[in-house]
Amino acid sequence: MEPVTLTTARLLLRTFTPADTDEVYAACQDPDIQRWTTIPSPYARVDAEGFTGRMVPDGWRLDTEYTFAVRPRAGGPLLAATSLHHPRAGSWEIGFWTATEHRGNGYVTEAVQALAHWAFTRLGCTRLEWRAEVGNTGSRAVAEKAGFTFEGTLRAALLNKDTLRDCWVAALLPTDIGLPSRQQYLPAGAVAPSPSDP
Repeated sequence: MEPVTLTTARLLLRTFTPADTDEVYAACQDPDIQRWTTIPSPYARVDAEGFTGRMVPDGWRLDTEYTFAVRPRAGGPLLAATSLHHPRAGSWEIGFWTATEHRGNGYVTEAVQALAHWAFTRLGCTRLEWRAEVGNTGSRAVAEKAGFTFEGTLRAALLNKDTLRDCWVAALLPTDIGLPSRQQYLPAGAVAPSPSDP
């Protein structure tokens, strides 16, 4: 897929380019981003160059990961990053980080909601998952504010810094945000409609 640009009331979401390398490098010096995400730690300039110059464009080209830089709609500094990745049978996973100085303003919640809408309406996504290491309360708060339903804890389900860690998982369905589902959903315990039912 060719990279796309998304907008919200306050934000512009567009693909990263090599011109973003300095800001990515600076943002990823934050100990919390290094602790809670799977980026390298310590995070070197060559890591930022690889991210903006190879990883992001390869993800778009191969349709395996769609990564966006989040900036003010009118222009300005890098606020955050968000991506859709690990596509599986109609389901995608969402990830994000926020630059330290821009936390607490609701930017990532707004970006996640825009990306979810795009995933459901343009990618045919049937389920959007959020996962984070147990204890990452900031990430969990964003997911919950964006409308995700917490589903539980998965043991040894997240590999970070060569160590398997327990992770929280939550999901968002198209119907959670008022969109139609591409397929009928039968929740546990519900009675399946008979073939003669409309």
